[in-house]
Amino acid sequence: MKKSKRVKKSNTWKIKQHRDQFFKKSKTLGFRSRASFKLIELNDKFKFIKKNTNLLDLGSFPGGWSQVARKIISNGKIMSVDIKQMIPIKNVQFLNCDFFESNTKDKIKDYFKENLDVIISDMAANTTGNKSLDSIRTNQLCTEVMHFSSKILKNDGVFVSKLFMGEDFNDVKNLAKSLFKNVNFFKPEASRRESKEIYLHCKILKTL
Repeated sequence: MKKSKRVKKSNTWKIKQHRDQFFKKSKTLGFRSRASFKLIELNDKFKFIKKNTNLLDLGSFPGGWSQVARKIISNGKIMSVDIKQMIPIKNVQFLNCDFFESNTKDKIKDYFKENLDVIISDMAANTTGNKSLDSIRTNQLCTEVMHFSSKILKNDGVFVSKLFMGEDFNDVKNLAKSLFKNVNFFKPEASRRESKEIYLHCKILKTL
């Protein structure tokens, strides 16, 4: 009975995917995931990726965001980081490791040799089935990356991250406002309607 329910759920997910306009469009345009359109929408709205941008993409697997960035960036550097192995993208440096290990941060600094223009993160914690817990764990990832961003971004740098609407949302918002002068929230059309995800866009570090 349990197996039957799992098969039914899997089939329902597949049907939704095939009906999803962004899923279809990603296949047509050769993007690795529908998430590519989330970054396209974010960049259309806030215009933070430019041809000279030095950009770090965290939680990059399968590479949809790095693909989008590479189409825009011609002179800057891109580094992608994920614990899952990612198929290489031309002119994108990939680190197959855990961002939260201290030596990973050292490798990032060594690669760029200078403070960064943009850090983007689409990281999400592995789901447990408990939506409240999943939200908290993903927002903790956002918080960790935000602290790192405040140390490695240029003064006018940009930090973009996924987070979830939940009981700790205000904590994340308050942290962002304590570190950055401009803080915005945006839900791309490519985000599924039923999803609680929203994207945080922060710009210009405050002088601490």
